[in-house]
Amino acid sequence: MKVGQRSLLDVIQQPKGSGDAHFTPEKLGQITKEINLLSCFLPCKLARMKTLVIASQKGGAGKTTIAAHLAVAAELGGAGPVVLIDSDPQGSLSAWWNSREAQAPALAPASLAELPAKLEALRAAGVKLAVIDTPPAITAAIRDVVKLADLVLIPTRPSPHDLRAVGQTVDIAAELQKPFAFCVTQAKPTARLTVQAVAALSAHGVVAPAIVHDRVDYAASMIDGRTVIETDPKGRSAAEIRELLYFVQARLHEKKKANKKETT
Repeated sequence: MKVGQRSLLDVIQQPKGSGDAHFTPEKLGQITKEINLLSCFLPCKLARMKTLVIASQKGGAGKTTIAAHLAVAAELGGAGPVVLIDSDPQGSLSAWWNSREAQAPALAPASLAELPAKLEALRAAGVKLAVIDTPPAITAAIRDVVKLADLVLIPTRPSPHDLRAVGQTVDIAAELQKPFAFCVTQAKPTARLTVQAVAALSAHGVVAPAIVHDRVDYAASMIDGRTVIETDPKGRSAAEIRELLYFVQARLHEKKKANKKETT
């Protein structure tokens, strides 16, 4: 039986070991040193909860696909507990999760109005990463979601229509002084337009070095609630997602600073 929203604490709560009392002060001191050393390399495991908002005015850019894949990759990579939040009324992310056998990452459905309280509850419960999927629109409610972000990831297809549509999302993130980055999605492997899209986006902000290509395995893996990380972990698509996750984690744990749009 799947674990639902009400039993989220059961999903993320770590059981206590039975041998805690056998550690000597010297052993505990050594463990502390090792943890401090590891924190330099694995900040996502030890830091406070981070909130990643996937936002784009343009529909069909792959927000839900990116949200699901990054959350699964982070969970399987040891950066959990990870929680997905579906704030899109269409409920595509929720439908994907409901067809999924694995319980992690957990799903916490929430309306846009409920998000601040939901995030506080997740933070108190020990969640390390919250990934929010948003509807394809630019509204006052979307602005409120961006306010909660530690990073705004903007998926963008390499097409003229998509490139023109990113402006409003960028404006909101910049106005609210929220770090943001672009992620090129559904790219054709040899298309010249992909290179041109990266160049165009680079004039307005950071572009993820990991380009998500247009492959059938992304959609096929999600039919039964999985991702390419699970269906073909050694494939090219899985490698792209891991590279994108590394980029996102690095941006999330940088010293907080907002992107500045270049002016001419």
